[in-house]
Order: sequence, then C-alpha cells, then structure tokens
Amino acid sequence: MVARAPWRRPGAARKGLYDMTLLRRHVVALLLIAGAVFLNFYMAGGRASNASGPPVAANLPDYLGETRDPASGTVFLRITEPGILGLAGVCGTKYCTHRYSSAQAWNADQSLLLIVNGCGGMCFLDGHSYVPLFHRDRSIECEWHPRDAQLMICVAGRQISTWAPRTNHEDVVFASLAYSQLQFGPNKGNPSRDGNRIAVRATRNDGKAVVFGYDLKERKKFPDIDLAQLPGTTGSCSISPLGINILCSQALPDGNEPNFIFSIDGVLRQKWMEHHRPGHGDMTVDADGSEIYVGISKSDPDKYQVIKRRLADGKVTSLMKYGEAMHASLRSLDRPGWVFLSYGGTPAEIAQHPDWAPYAQQVIALRLDGSGEVRRVVDTQNAHFDYWSETHASPSPDGSQVIWSSNWGVPGGPVYDFVSRLEWPSEPVPNQKEIVANGLH
Repeated sequence: MVARAPWRRPGAARKGLYDMTLLRRHVVALLLIAGAVFLNFYMAGGRASNASGPPVAANLPDYLGETRDPASGTVFLRITEPGILGLAGVCGTKYCTHRYSSAQAWNADQSLLLIVNGCGGMCFLDGHSYVPLFHRDRSIECEWHPRDAQLMICVAGRQISTWAPRTNHEDVVFASLAYSQLQFGPNKGNPSRDGNRIAVRATRNDGKAVVFGYDLKERKKFPDIDLAQLPGTTGSCSISPLGINILCSQALPDGNEPNFIFSIDGVLRQKWMEHHRPGHGDMTVDADGSEIYVGISKSDPDKYQVIKRRLADGKVTSLMKYGEAMHASLRSLDRPGWVFLSYGGTPAEIAQHPDWAPYAQQVIALRLDGSGEVRRVVDTQNAHFDYWSETHASPSPDGSQVIWSSNWGVPGGPVYDFVSRLEWPSEPVPNQKEIVANGLH
C-alpha cells in the first residue's frame, strides 16, 4: 500500500503547511506500517487470531514458494492467497480457485492459467511461474479453445463468440433472435478436442428448452434437440470429444441423475438410467478410438468405483476399486491414456478398510487401460467442508502441471489453489506394487 501525497489547496499559507508537516509525517508512517502488517497477513495466507475467524492453517506453504510433497516427491506451489493478487485482481477471503476439474484451466500452449472462483471476474496468471498478469471483468461462460492458445469460446445471451483475453478482442460467430438464454453446458460444457464444435443450451422463442450442436469453423448450426422429451430437469449438456455426440445429464424427482447421449443430428443413441454411472467425470477418446465417459459410479454393481463407459454402446469397464474418489479430469488432451482423480476421505478411514482403494486426500493419475497403474501426484491436506473446498484437480494439456484446491486442513478456512509439477518418463515404468494394491490384478 502506498500513501498518496497530501493534496495542497492552491494559495494555502506556507506557515500552515509547515506547522502540519511533522504531524503528517507521523500519520503517513503509521499508515505505511499498518498497511505492511495487513499485507503480510494476506501474503502468509493467515488471519488475525480471534473468536470469529477460522484458525490459521499450520505449515501452510508460502505463496509462490516451492514445496516438495514427501509422499510422491513432486514439487508444488501455492498460487493464490486472499487479498490483492497483483495485476490479476483481488482474491476473496473464503476461496480463490480454478473453476472445476473438467474445465481446462490452462490455455493450449500453457502460457496462461485462469482463476475464476472468488476472483471477481477472471484472473489470469502466467502459466508456468503463476505470477498474476491481468484481470478481465467478465462473468459469462467461456472455455479455452483447446488448440488456439489466444482464444476462449464464449456463450451468453443470444450469441456465441470467440474472445482473446490478452487483447480483449471479441468476434461474434453466431447470433440469433430465435433463441435466448444461450448456455455453455452450463458450467460443465467443453468444446470438441479440435475446438470446432460445442453443445449449446438455449430457450427457443416458442418457450421450449433445447440443446443444439454448433460448428464454429463452418459456422453451422445443427438441429434442435427438444429437452422436454427427457425425464426430470436438465443439468448440463456437452459435446463429445470427436464432436459427434451430445451428452446430457438429468436430475429426476427421486434424486437419481441419469445420462442421455444424442447424435449431433439429434438421434437418441443411449439412455443410462442408473444414478451417476458415471458422474463427476469427463470425456475422452480411448486407445481404440471410441469415445468414453470416465467418472465415479454411484450405482451397483460398481458403486463408488472409478469406471469408464463407452458412449456408443454403454459398455462399462472398472478402472479402480471402491474408494473415496470424488472427481475425474481428462483435460491432459496432449497426454491421452490417463485420468486425474481427486480423492477425499481421511487416511484414518482408509486404514480401517484395507479392501478399499488406498487413497485419501490425494490426487493421482490413473491409466485408462484397466491395468491399475497409478502415478501419485500429491497429498492435498484438504479437510472436508463444502463444495468450494473440494479438490477438483485438473491437469494442463501436456499433463506436466496439475492444479488443485485445498483448505490445508482447516475446515471452513480459506481455500487456496496449488499447482503440482510432474515429470513423465519417456518409457512408462509400471509400479507393480501399486497395481496389486489397486486390486485389479
């Protein structure tokens, strides 16, 4: 904080100014000291000790200081803190984090990293040093273009656009008076992996809720899919990785959340009526070229296992046995074959259940081939509290960085974002002991 020089009224008597000089010096000095103390509290991520505020996290890593995880050996850094975040804006005192596990946090070349939760808009950081760069006062739904590092794809109101955050330049690619309340998902939508196609939720002028595919490259709109044909209330819809299917999740009155898969032309191809089989997941293309949805099952016969499910025919393959997995991310588009999993629970709970997957408060990378091979990323020290404090780990496009959130063991305390840095061997070396512990072989 820098104190501004006192404003001098034109024509003021020199003697009066001289008489006040000493007092002003003392006041300015006190303000600077107070500002430094206030800033130091935020830089440390702590708060003054009082009955109403949450306790300060013990051994909280320094802001932008490297820390080595003792379990995995990976290096990680804390990249957000409450208060002023340099040129990128101001972080809230409750949380300051990336958006979600299945949302791409980095742009295509990893030069920019986006923080949105608790940031009062969009806070852009350097994608490697995590130094705050700039802020954009923008609240509409935008997702990174997976191939063009300069662009985000945005959906709001009656239009679809591409937007360059660095220059703040925007190009409208679709606008129509026949539709309103356009949404990108909402919240869980992603473009196809080439960046050409998206699924758009909208309200048609006749009042019908619909979803349709749109090709940004060809400027082509696909047929409307009437969402009234589906039971319950639509949660979100997203285009598939190859841009040929649209997956919609529904919420039924009994609490179940089934999934429905349509072709891009609106033909209903699959109905997965089981509750979250899977859910809290992400989509990718498997090694055989088929599109799959990977997530956590909440239905028998694979309840609370990590599964992959083929969009074409609904075939299910279990990838990890019963455990505390909470979210799955497949945003490492340039390192296919791995899903990044956020685990909750507690080590004490896991110790009491040796037949469960042996992970708690951790982020791991799991192979999609069913082998059970795992790379441990980090112990998150994240105590369960609410949605905003969930880990929501999400990798960079090449898988060399993973962003994740943690309250560092303080339920109700500030939630920070961290980034772990991974080195990948040129030739994968499976950890046979880890594979056996995962119970798949």
